Amino acid sequence: MPAIEVGRICMKISGREAGEKCVIVEIIDDKFVEIVGSAVKNRRCNIKHLEPLEQVMEIKSEDPEAIKKDLEKAIA
Repeated sequence: MPAIEVGRICMKISGREAGEKCVIVEIIDDKFVEIVGSAVKNRRCNIKHLEPLEQVMEIKSEDPEAIKKDLEKAIA
């Protein structure tokens, strides 16, 4: 299973955003990470609600909008 790390692209597998792709922007602790995605709000998320994918992208900015654009390019 791919590691939970900053820049890891994941699929939400639970909640109202299930099936949407997002990227980890910060690791909060051993249970929670902060995620951003085009159809996913910038928020804290339980790691159990994520399925890490093989792809990793570089987080170049703190701006959620810029990260969303980079994510769109990475998963296109």
